[in-house]
Amino acid sequence: MILSVFEAYFAPKSKFSVEDIPDLTGRVVIVTGGNTGIGKETVKALLSKNAKVYIATRNEDRAKAAIEDLKRTTGKEAVFLKLDLSSLKSVKAAAEEFLEKESALHILFNNAAVMCPPIDQLTVDGYDMTWGTNALGPFYFTKLLLPALLKTSSLGDKSRVVNVSSAGSLHGASISGSGLDFATFKDSPVRRKYPPRALYDQSKLGNVVFTQELARRHGDKIVTNVVHPGFIKSELGRNFADLESSFIQFVMDVVLFPASQGALTQLWAGTSPEAADLSGEYLIPWARVGNPRSNDPELGKELWTWFEEQVVNV
Repeated sequence: MILSVFEAYFAPKSKFSVEDIPDLTGRVVIVTGGNTGIGKETVKALLSKNAKVYIATRNEDRAKAAIEDLKRTTGKEAVFLKLDLSSLKSVKAAAEEFLEKESALHILFNNAAVMCPPIDQLTVDGYDMTWGTNALGPFYFTKLLLPALLKTSSLGDKSRVVNVSSAGSLHGASISGSGLDFATFKDSPVRRKYPPRALYDQSKLGNVVFTQELARRHGDKIVTNVVHPGFIKSELGRNFADLESSFIQFVMDVVLFPASQGALTQLWAGTSPEAADLSGEYLIPWARVGNPRSNDPELGKELWTWFEEQVVNV
């Protein structure tokens, strides 16, 4: 973990910038959590390059405020897509609404996440809030959008899926030997033994495992990457309520990088010609290939099977 912090914080200056993004006219993109933080900066960059961008988030008022702000900045208007990743029915409704409007999907940024909500919080469907929002919800959203992603790839350049993880994924193995403790995915005595931060790290490892398995299954047609965006100022730390939070808030306010810089690696993954040949890779600040320190095909199959079982009757 210490090495991962060093690699990210003292990363060399990025050779990639927003100006390097090619023209995206005619490209359709979804950014979950695109109303704030690195998601909003990602949307801003995509709009500036003429993409049609859907901001998928649960809070319509905040989304519309972001859309208006981005319109003033870029002259382009994003589209709101209502999506609550903590509700599988909402995920299904969002995917269905999108597919009614669009036949193509060129880039999907699974960017939205929660960090360390109170342990008593569960999703609408009874899953750990962090796991349900950060791992299960994005899986289901991606699964439902696969027909559009595959169809888009068949018509030209490969479509892309960019899953946003964090350095916490490298710490996820602290929960269990495999790094994923399936007994914690829903509420249980086992789940309540772990601090919220450990459950967050596990969800970010889940993003890595899911990405690697998606690449094994569809990497010939869809470019799939998982991204550690760096140590970025964001709203993720808003749920910290213990003594640790004072230090974390200090770090977030004084030391961390701006959201615009945090968006660089996922924008590189989603738009650059170089990243088209990096399907399945773990990308780190700033726009580089890193080492996920986890790539277990058997765990990938096990997690994928579990995911499928959870959504079969939604």
